[in-house]
Amino acid sequence: MPMFEVSSRKREGDVRFEVGGGGHVLDLDTAVKDGILGGTGGVGVGGGICVVGGGEKLDLQKMIEELDLVEVPSVFICPISLEPMQDPVTLCTGQTYERSNILKWFSLGHFTCPTTMQELWDDTVTPNKTLYHLIYTWFSQKYLLMKKRSEDVQGRASELLETLKKVKGQARVQALKELQKVVAAHASAKKTVVDEGGVSLISSLLGPFTSHAVGSEAIGILVNLTLDSAMKANLTEPAKISLMVDMLNEGSIDTKINCTKLIEMLIDESVFRSEFVPSLSLLVGLLRLVKDKRHPNGISAGLSLLKTMCSHKQVRNLVVSVGAVPQIVELLPNLNPDCLESALYILDVLSSLQEGKLALKDCPNTIPNVVRLLMRIRRVVLSMHCRFCGRFAN
Repeated sequence: MPMFEVSSRKREGDVRFEVGGGGHVLDLDTAVKDGILGGTGGVGVGGGICVVGGGEKLDLQKMIEELDLVEVPSVFICPISLEPMQDPVTLCTGQTYERSNILKWFSLGHFTCPTTMQELWDDTVTPNKTLYHLIYTWFSQKYLLMKKRSEDVQGRASELLETLKKVKGQARVQALKELQKVVAAHASAKKTVVDEGGVSLISSLLGPFTSHAVGSEAIGILVNLTLDSAMKANLTEPAKISLMVDMLNEGSIDTKINCTKLIEMLIDESVFRSEFVPSLSLLVGLLRLVKDKRHPNGISAGLSLLKTMCSHKQVRNLVVSVGAVPQIVELLPNLNPDCLESALYILDVLSSLQEGKLALKDCPNTIPNVVRLLMRIRRVVLSMHCRFCGRFAN
């Protein structure tokens, strides 16, 4: 391992180092830039000491733990623990180790250099302050860049996408959960996810063996993005649709709503395939969502998807066969205007089928609920008329 020594050839205020043996002199910033130690230039850390707001000096151990980098310059790694050194000391052989590791080596009765196996003629350990400053500065630059990116939503979105490529289990769920929050709150983060291939990455997490914990978070992200036809086509693979349908039937209310919205996004004329969309399981889950009066948002999302599905003629018979007509008729008196428009459209197109007409005729509440609906509309019109007349009279 090369020894780094402070060069006597230095200007005032300039920290310079000499690589032992070769006589090559370099300043601190140069040492941590790409090439010598694989750093990232551009972040000034004067004298090897990095401070944050308030003058607080960054802790090296904290930086190492939070960064958890896979690639670290080999000169920073202790040959014993294979971990970055926080307190490097050098033996008489010229080899450098983490202080605690080499002292433990000695305590076990070894009086040789662990790397060269040379017998030590002097067991003194000398603090390698120069190497420590190089390590500290390199990690400081990485740490400050990470913090800057984390504060920026686009950078954070990129960071989370990179994290998703490496983690599994609960860590994956947490990364997806955080990415969902960022995407839901910031338009710039949505663009970053799409531009950096995030749709493909997140879509790849959906499959027959995907847990509902991962699936619900992934779909919560996708439903907030603008998907092109290629992205939609990828998401309409049978295994992915099957997972969405399962979660529509078994997930939380938020998951059910997100699955409903995403499936509606996928039912585009250019990619619509009737063999997977109008499954019995999908329609059953959808009607269950529509009937749940506790969640108006679920009713709205469910009716919107049913309306989109019923715009395709090949789906209508199946919708009638699962009993959609009487269930929608039951909802009519209490629907808000937007939901009412969707419900009436569905009943209208289904009544174009003979089976749909019979279903409307056989439903005992068709006429009573339509009358209630007309009365409600009449009351609204009358109220508006009275307000108008009152203003006119005044």
